[in-house]
Amino acid sequence: MMILLPKHVSWVLFTLFMVVMTSCNTDSINNSPPVSIEKPPIVMGFAQVGDEGGWRAANTKSIQESAEEYGVRLIWIDAKQSQEAQIQALRSFFVQEVDVIAFSPVVESGWDAVLTEAKTAGIPVILTDRAIDSQDTSLYITFLGSDFLEEGRKAGKWLLDKINNDTDELIRIAELQGTVGSAPTIDRKKGFEEIIQADSNMKIVYSKSGEFTRERGKVVMSEFLKQAVADKVQIDVVYSHNDDMTLGAIEAIEEAGLLPGVDIILISFDGIREAFETMAEGKINLIVECNPILGPQLMQATQDLMSGKTLPKRMVVREGVFTQDRAREELPSRKY
Repeated sequence: MMILLPKHVSWVLFTLFMVVMTSCNTDSINNSPPVSIEKPPIVMGFAQVGDEGGWRAANTKSIQESAEEYGVRLIWIDAKQSQEAQIQALRSFFVQEVDVIAFSPVVESGWDAVLTEAKTAGIPVILTDRAIDSQDTSLYITFLGSDFLEEGRKAGKWLLDKINNDTDELIRIAELQGTVGSAPTIDRKKGFEEIIQADSNMKIVYSKSGEFTRERGKVVMSEFLKQAVADKVQIDVVYSHNDDMTLGAIEAIEEAGLLPGVDIILISFDGIREAFETMAEGKINLIVECNPILGPQLMQATQDLMSGKTLPKRMVVREGVFTQDRAREELPSRKY
């Protein structure tokens, strides 16, 4: 029976075999130049979630450029927002016998079967940007990304301080959610609601997915504004789960004859350059950063893993919270 070993293990065994064989012929060693064995590059299969806008584009660029810098051979597949396509991509990586798999899951659930197959094949898995909902944490080596729950809490705390509502006036919040079932959508909503419940007069009155895209953000915001007119109420706050939806919402607000950032408070996530430029114009009130530059950390973690080091189960990236007064100051340092 043939036993298949992961490629990096096979390389180690081959190297040991060569050392033993050359050791058995000391005359050859004395009379011949040393044999140079070039270590093959690490091969990574990466299944990207898709293209949602500026943040994801920066994330993709970071990973691809860092792979080249670290000498990692990257097999790249764009899943185009489809979990089925991501699962097919992961299975194609098994056939290609990659050394490691990394991916940003479209949604949280439904991964146990394919990740069990990866574990059986001896291929380690690294989650990037988004986590999964699984009881079996042995199915992946580590998760590298943001703490979306804490991001939501940061936004909620800022809003409580900003409003400082000491009256009985109802503060109506319209929520633009991201992709339904995705980790950032679930956690940003949960963390925000956890904090604002301290003020019983803050209510999310409208909530719908804008799918993390500018086009859908504008469409959904237009629907919210029309519904508010029909309900004879005003929207006080827009809580948008990413910058692209926020920028779309701003277009809808302006087309309705309102001033974004003045008539309606806007809270956003990610921190792409265009959002900072818009915040500098006074149209966004708060941006909670979600750092897409994960490439260097991912490639370093991959090298450490392949060299036998143990990685922490959770690797968090550093991020900030930015208000309008910091927008212009921060703009020159925006890399995405």
